[in-house]
Amino acid sequence: MAEKTVTLAAVAGAHGVTGEVRLKLFTESVDSLKRHKSYNGGALTLKSVRAHKGGAIARFAEINDRNAAETLRSTLLTVLRSELPALADGEYYHSDLIGLRCVSTEGEDLGTCISVENFGAGDILEIEKPDGKRFMVPMNAQAVPEWGERIVVEAVFVQ
Repeated sequence: MAEKTVTLAAVAGAHGVTGEVRLKLFTESVDSLKRHKSYNGGALTLKSVRAHKGGAIARFAEINDRNAAETLRSTLLTVLRSELPALADGEYYHSDLIGLRCVSTEGEDLGTCISVENFGAGDILEIEKPDGKRFMVPMNAQAVPEWGERIVVEAVFVQ
C-alpha cells in the first residue's frame, strides 16, 4: 500500500514573468512549506517561498517562465505523511482524522469522519453516518475523548 500523502498548498496561478507561482496555503504558515525541499514525489524542487497577501509566492527549480508557471495552476503540492514533523501528545493532523471510523462512547457505529473544519472557534469534525446524513462535533476533550485508530465521540454530542 502506498504511503499517504498530505497536501500543504495549491498553485493559484503565475506571479510575474519569471516563473514564480501564487500559492493557497493549507498550513499555518509559509514556514511549514520551507521545511520541505521537494514536492509531489520529487517532481517540484522548492527554490524559495515567501508570504504574500494571505498566501505565498514560490519559485521551483523546474519552472523558468510565466507559461510554465501557468501550467501548474490548480496543482496540489504534496509531501509524504512521514515527512511531517512529529506531534506532541494531544496534537493531530487533520489528514490523520479524515477517513477514520467514528463510534460513540456507548459503542454505536457513527460512520466516518469526512472533514475537519475551523470557523474560528476551534476544529470541528464532520461525520457522515452510514445512512448518508451528516453531523458536526467539536474537536475537544469533552466531545472527543479519544482518537487514534478510530474516533470516539461522547454520546451526548451525537445527533
